[in-house]
Amino acid sequence: MPYNALDYYHIDELLTGEERMIRDSVREWVSDRVIPIIEQCYGDHRFPTDLVPEMAELGLFGPTFPEEYGGAGIGDIAYGLAMQELERGDSGMRSFASVQSALVMYPIFTWGSEQQKRELLPKLAGAELVGAFGLTEPDYGSDPGSMITTATVVDGGYRLNGAKMWITNSTIADLLVVWAKLDGVVHGFLVEQGADGLACPETKGKWSLRASVTGEIVMQDVFVPESMRLPDAVGLKCPLMCLNQARYGIAWGVIGAAQACFDSALQYALTREQWGRPIGGFQAVQEKLTWMATEITKGQLLCHRLGVMKQAGTSSFRQVSMAKGNNCRIALDIARIARDIHGANGITDEYPIMRHMMNLESVYTYEGTDTMHTLIVAADLTGMEAYRG
Repeated sequence: MPYNALDYYHIDELLTGEERMIRDSVREWVSDRVIPIIEQCYGDHRFPTDLVPEMAELGLFGPTFPEEYGGAGIGDIAYGLAMQELERGDSGMRSFASVQSALVMYPIFTWGSEQQKRELLPKLAGAELVGAFGLTEPDYGSDPGSMITTATVVDGGYRLNGAKMWITNSTIADLLVVWAKLDGVVHGFLVEQGADGLACPETKGKWSLRASVTGEIVMQDVFVPESMRLPDAVGLKCPLMCLNQARYGIAWGVIGAAQACFDSALQYALTREQWGRPIGGFQAVQEKLTWMATEITKGQLLCHRLGVMKQAGTSSFRQVSMAKGNNCRIALDIARIARDIHGANGITDEYPIMRHMMNLESVYTYEGTDTMHTLIVAADLTGMEAYRG
């Protein structure tokens, strides 16, 4: 059955023609190219790499950057809508685009040299290069400032030692943005796949994000030439700013996953009969559908307002945390309620519910756990940081 996106508060009327066109083109591509294959990819524990060139053709990598660097110069709302439609397909599809755009292209654009920007950004935008972002370590996730990966000055560049984990795309990436401490201060480095002393083993046994590549970055005396250090990426604030860009896209993206679950639940409730009538006619199911629709609408409004502020340059990372935390939370709850409406059928791959639910368990945690986003907002409200020792 064709996808019918929920727009209960007519948010379409707030969008520009360009924003609707971008969203609709990604929506159509996801329906035609992702939905028919994604369950099989998920079952096979495989990311559909053959779709990456098509994503580049759609302009999904770094679309907010200037055209001279390979971007399309679109606004943040259009970008968010694109992420929403990608995650309607699967969180792995949105994760790939988020990493390429927010975690790899963004730091190069923001802190890279002009040569790095002109050489690397167009290749990343066109998917000639695939990127990955190395910040999280085996013992340091929510506390990245305690990282133990180090960079040491040597003749002509640096030697990197340490390990990163839970890294999207690490095994297939051509270019790794790695954060390491140089004389106790966090710096950003660009590491090329195949460097001596570099290993990127894949993470196996995942029940979540199975249609996405996850791995490690292990470095033993990996040499990085001076030309591959991001010259202005100095201090922990830099990787945290990257995460803020990714969180913005996630806040939009999970609404797409919630929409997919709601649409499936609504269609199922209208066609599944018990006691001689569709289950959508029973009060308990109607209450669930109404709650789901209400939370999706609130999430849409939260994202749109955040996008308006981001485009105006007035949004804060705390507001992004509120949107990311809230929308991930309600998306996961919506997936669980949708599974309940589908009954036993909800656990099968005939419907997208369990796939989205398991993906959202990861999205709920990565780029900042729900608890950390709660505490970030609370610290702003109270003036007291509860997450520091």
